[in-house]
Amino acid sequence: MILFACISPHPPLLLPEIGSASDRQLVEKTIRALENLGNKMAATKPELIVISSPHENWGFNVPLRFLARSLNARIETFLTREDSPEDHFNAGRDFYFSELKTKKEKIALVASGDLSHRLKADGPYGLHADGAKFDKGLIEALKNKDVAAITGLDEKYPQAGECGLRSFCFAIGILQAARIKWQPEIISYEAPFGVGYLAADLIGKNNF
Repeated sequence: MILFACISPHPPLLLPEIGSASDRQLVEKTIRALENLGNKMAATKPELIVISSPHENWGFNVPLRFLARSLNARIETFLTREDSPEDHFNAGRDFYFSELKTKKEKIALVASGDLSHRLKADGPYGLHADGAKFDKGLIEALKNKDVAAITGLDEKYPQAGECGLRSFCFAIGILQAARIKWQPEIISYEAPFGVGYLAADLIGKNNF
C-alpha cells in the first residue's frame, strides 16, 4: 500500500559535510521543506521506500539522508536513463504492477531530481530561457495533475538542462497505476545557485 510520495531535490551541498554554512543558509527553505517531508513520511511508518534518481550515489543518498534517517525501512532504487519521460511514466506503471501491487508493506515513493540547471549565467550550464519556463511549466502541470504536459516538457523546453523529469514521471506512473487520488502540494521551490530545487508532496491530503 502506497501511503506517501514526494519529489526531492538532491544537491550534495545540502549536506553539512559538503556544503558550507553560507551555502546551506541560501537553501534553508529547501532544507526545511525536506525536514517537513521527512516528518510526513515518518508518520506513515513505511516498511519499503522506493527511490528513483537520474544519478547514483548522491542522487539516492541526499534525499534519504533527510527523509529516511530515522526509519527502519527496506530501500529499493530505480536509476533513470536517457529514455523519454513517457517511457519512464510507463516504466513506473509497469513497476507497480510487477513489483508493488501485491505487496502488503507500507510503501513510500521518493522521486529524486533537480529541475533546470540553466537559471543563471553563472549556473552549471549557463543561462537559457528554457530553464525558467521549464520549472514554471512543471510546477503548474503538477498542480493541475496534467500528465501529458509533464511528459512533454522535455520536447517543449529542450534546452532546460534538467535532470529530474524522468524520475518524477516514474513515480507519477506508479501513482496512476495504483489509482491513488494524488494531489501534489508544492512545499518549496528556490534556485539560489542557478539550479531549480523543488520539494513537493505528491499525494498531499488526498490519500485514497
